[in-house]
Amino acid sequence: MRVFRFLAVVMLMIGVSGCASKFKTYNGPEVTQVVVNKGERRMYLLHNTEVLEAYNIGLGFAPSGDKKISGDGRTPEGNYLIDRRNPNSEFHLSIGIDYPNEADLAEAIALGKPPGGDIFIHGRPKKYRDGKRDWTAGCIAVTDREIEQIYAMVKNGTPISIQP
Repeated sequence: MRVFRFLAVVMLMIGVSGCASKFKTYNGPEVTQVVVNKGERRMYLLHNTEVLEAYNIGLGFAPSGDKKISGDGRTPEGNYLIDRRNPNSEFHLSIGIDYPNEADLAEAIALGKPPGGDIFIHGRPKKYRDGKRDWTAGCIAVTDREIEQIYAMVKNGTPISIQP
């Protein structure tokens, strides 16, 4: 009887720990595009023209205008691709944006400065929850729960349009 109880407790713990996973599954319509409207602080996951999900977002600490150089605190504007994912991100989970593109590089070179990089959509760990809406170095921030959903829904190669 003790062995049965022990096995039941172990199975229960395994089952509960599976529920707490940050890796979710998604079986709905394909996300064909991500659209970010910086002015509205909103991000939309689309299947063709249908909005599947919408999120409130945080941006870089200097959100107005297009990212020009490393350290300017701006979130890029333009058309990019989701090109990578980081399951071990300091920011819970993150999916990468292929910034800088050729135009971004040329603009930064013309200014004689580096363009910066490592632009992601990511969560917001507790140490960054100080109440500021725009706090990243240029990334797009959502809640940890939301990035779990986004991470499951958005695949590498998905276009992302970041609008002023």
